[in-house]
Amino acid sequence: MEIFTFSERVERYRADLLTFMEECIYPAEPVYEEQMHKAGDPHYQPPIVEELKVEARRRGLWNLFHPHPEWGPGLTNLEYAPLAEIMGRSPHLAPEACNCAAPDTGNMEVLTRFGTEAHHQTYLRPLLDGTIRSAFAMTEPAVASSDATNIELSMTREGEEYVLNGRKWFASNAMHKNCAVLIVMGKTDPNAAAHRQQSMMVMPIDAPGITIVRSLPVFGYMDREGHAEIDFHNVRVPAADLLVGEGEGFAISQARLGPGRIHHCMRAIGVAERALELMCRRALSRNTFGAPISERGNIQDWIAEARVEIEQTRLLTLKAAHMMDTVGNKAARTEIAAIKIAAPTMALKVLDRAIQVHGGAGVTDDFPLARAWASVRTLRLADGPDEVHKRAIANQELKKYR
Repeated sequence: MEIFTFSERVERYRADLLTFMEECIYPAEPVYEEQMHKAGDPHYQPPIVEELKVEARRRGLWNLFHPHPEWGPGLTNLEYAPLAEIMGRSPHLAPEACNCAAPDTGNMEVLTRFGTEAHHQTYLRPLLDGTIRSAFAMTEPAVASSDATNIELSMTREGEEYVLNGRKWFASNAMHKNCAVLIVMGKTDPNAAAHRQQSMMVMPIDAPGITIVRSLPVFGYMDREGHAEIDFHNVRVPAADLLVGEGEGFAISQARLGPGRIHHCMRAIGVAERALELMCRRALSRNTFGAPISERGNIQDWIAEARVEIEQTRLLTLKAAHMMDTVGNKAARTEIAAIKIAAPTMALKVLDRAIQVHGGAGVTDDFPLARAWASVRTLRLADGPDEVHKRAIANQELKKYR
């Protein structure tokens, strides 16, 4: 089956990316940590990241995610999968270095598909060039945002402008030093059908009336890109910055979240591969009671189970990517939901075992495992919690027998 093979072009990208990881990304990790420590600012943009971006672009490892040949190499979801996985092995460096980091990837696709020519010039081109970053503001603190129809931020039309009032949070990337633009989902018509009440607008993050309330920590970690709580008070946005039209917000969000979800899953597989490697190296290097811990039966079980679980999740992810490419995101919705449940759960299990094998060191910042666990744990909530995806899968299964 073609799903198990990759084209010569993809294999070339894969080889080049692996070389980039070995020659540039992994050696840069301690430099990154040192620069962040010296800065004393959790949202500092360390010089090493900008240096890596220059090198990645020089090597042609840039915008690999973008499906449109005008903006990137034009890879399919299936072709991009092994590349996203490789970048996931160093999730805080490699995706940004290659301009393939969330939420920019999803925002760039939204602007490509739904933005005007003015949006392309003002926001999309700088994003594609990696000179700015972006954030996506949908989740709200006052409502259960796993149901997107609950959102309450108001977008009221006044002449040739919309006036925005409300509060968002977990706007990931909004604290990044280079973040310049927000895509915001709000309610334009509370009286319309449930899925036609919402709209999306694009706006500069420093528009008058926008206030960054705070940066939200995740399991005690303050991520460099940040997860912002944002207050919108009488924010005036030109009507021309409404994406597509009133009532299209929910449809745009669904179009955006399909590729976004599978990218998260691809990177989670890479995180798990890195954790398995660290677990094996640690098990071989440590002795207890007169023998390497790699000889202990329970440790060997963990290693074997990790390999099986990674391969299972990878195959399911590749199937979902293949379906997205061949029959479309809507037809692949069950598979997308399935991997969104499976990939973070699998990665968390592998990370937990790797932490255990590392002993006390595993919960420190001397190794990337604890921070990786905290980051992956958020994926069971981001882009829809597990329970929403399980509900969707169950409904699809039940339809067969009704």
